[in-house]
Amino acid sequence: MRIGIVCPPWLAVPPKGYGGIEWVVALEADGLVEAGHDVTLFATGDSVTKARLEYVFEEAPGSKLINDVVLDATHTMFAMRGVRERFDVLHVHSPFSALAAAIETGVPTVHTLHGSFTPEMKRLYGLVADRAWFVPISEAQRRNHEGLRYADVVYNGIDMDFYSFNTEKEDFVLFLGRAAPEKGWKRAIDAAKLAGEHLVSAVKIAHWTEEQEWETNIKPNLPDDAVVHGEISQEEKVDLLRRAKAVLFPIDWDEPFGLVMTEAMACGTPVIATPRGSVPEVIVDGVTGFIVSVENYAQEAAERLRHLGEIDPAACRERVQRTFSRQAMVAGYERVFERAIRERG
Repeated sequence: MRIGIVCPPWLAVPPKGYGGIEWVVALEADGLVEAGHDVTLFATGDSVTKARLEYVFEEAPGSKLINDVVLDATHTMFAMRGVRERFDVLHVHSPFSALAAAIETGVPTVHTLHGSFTPEMKRLYGLVADRAWFVPISEAQRRNHEGLRYADVVYNGIDMDFYSFNTEKEDFVLFLGRAAPEKGWKRAIDAAKLAGEHLVSAVKIAHWTEEQEWETNIKPNLPDDAVVHGEISQEEKVDLLRRAKAVLFPIDWDEPFGLVMTEAMACGTPVIATPRGSVPEVIVDGVTGFIVSVENYAQEAAERLRHLGEIDPAACRERVQRTFSRQAMVAGYERVFERAIRERG
């Protein structure tokens, strides 16, 4: 297939720091090329890919300009030139001008739903509900808005070679994520305190609400021995994941897909999470980690931490290899693209 992949123009592919969408795009593009497809990636010029790279911006502007309308429109106008003659299918990862333009080209258009269904996004998608093939990244996400033309669920994949398997764990538990209240950093702190566990955190604080959460709820409650890192590199993240005895994932929102869970499990590290969003699809309770309630997370997680010996690290990795690997994701997108082309009429 001749495939055009349109990534948002904010960050490079793969990203140099935080950037979930860009990691998914990097693995997808390279995997499709390796599978023999003719792939063009529209991203920024500082991207690294096995696909044919085309760009209008030489360097990624960074996260501070995410959703900038001028960057978005310029990138779209560049990417959509002559696509009818060049591609069998377009895969658009941005929901804004690129999606609107792609569906007008007549080329079958696939759009992955990376974000949550806010009222604004439901209204936006409702205007093109039957004009693109939508790909949710979990069954939970699809259930939150059933009015779109869905092709299939395709879980986000990871490169298993990058996440080295490790059975020799160190004496700490790990929290990774943003400092947003719904991510549950405070619940992770409380659980670690109750269990008497050393807590290491790597947290991004970018929004004023996250700064407020840090000042009001996090900093006053951190134990003296807690270690807090800011935004870290992918290599540093993997190093922490493979050494931690468990990852705490106490979210309180319907997160469409949490890459941290699969990244941890690929390293043989169990995850203790709440049953929100995609969690019940990712974690097998009692096999690759534990699922506990939001309301009593600290108490229940502290109790489960005493039972980590019941979790087989090899079972954690096997589940990711089978369901959440790069190979599984690429195969999923191949099926979606074939369907979009077959049913283009």
